[in-house]
Amino acid sequence: MLRKGPNRDLVREFLTYIQVEKGLSRNTLQSYARDIAKLHSWAETNHKPVEKLDRKDLREWIARMSRDGLAPSSISRSVSAARGFFNFLMLDGHVKRHPAEDIHTPQRYSRLPKFLSEDEMERLLLAPDIKTDIGVRDRAMIEVLYAAGLRVSELCGLRTHDVKLDAALLTCHGKGSKERQIPIGKSAVHWLQRYLSIRKQFGNEAKPELFLHRGHALSRQTAWSIIKTHAATAGVPDISPHTLRHSFGTHLMQHGADSRSVQALLGHSDISTTEIYTHITDLHMRKAYDRFHPRARVRSPRVSKG
Repeated sequence: MLRKGPNRDLVREFLTYIQVEKGLSRNTLQSYARDIAKLHSWAETNHKPVEKLDRKDLREWIARMSRDGLAPSSISRSVSAARGFFNFLMLDGHVKRHPAEDIHTPQRYSRLPKFLSEDEMERLLLAPDIKTDIGVRDRAMIEVLYAAGLRVSELCGLRTHDVKLDAALLTCHGKGSKERQIPIGKSAVHWLQRYLSIRKQFGNEAKPELFLHRGHALSRQTAWSIIKTHAATAGVPDISPHTLRHSFGTHLMQHGADSRSVQALLGHSDISTTEIYTHITDLHMRKAYDRFHPRARVRSPRVSKG
């Protein structure tokens, strides 16, 4: 297992990170762990620390898997896991370059991401008990996640000076230190104002991070736990903070936003990543049509040949 320093298990930290960011199931996490273990084993065989692997090494690793007879889908999954692992190492400052960033393998299919309906989203927003300080904080946190389509790491990284309530804007620090400004609606502004008025109740008001928990910056794990708790109350279990990001993109597209605008708001570097929401909305419209159009399921009578 990869370790850095006496008390660091970077593989375990990576698995915790993707569980929080994407809300992955136990089976999926185990699959990631097996794929990263394959990479680590290959690196050890070639007398290289896994964090020192470069683009050439990874191409040789892929070739090795191919020669060993692994199915293309298995290779694609392993490369995807490696790409996520190195992205995590780079974001947390363990490596300076991302050796797997431009290594791609054919994908047989893409799984459509999970998102909430607008009614489910409304129930989630109403779940926190706003009679309490914690409830106000949690409501503000959920409002911001949904209003701005943030990744959970971006939410936890928000600082108080990143919020411009008079202009209804957030400055977000995304992947690769990319900065973007995101407009937020009146509801998010209102709940941020309420939270900021009681923020001192969470201790250490001098901390620069916007959202606090017991005097410390809100962690990804705590944010994930908060979402899961309120989702259970709202009757929308098995979601993660990333589900709110998918809901943000999907709802914008369903209401007519163009994909380029959604791309900019989400901070996607590639428009193809954003276009997944087009597929979701197409599927949503198809289901709505099939359910509600009076002639959607009526078969035309066969015309007999006479």
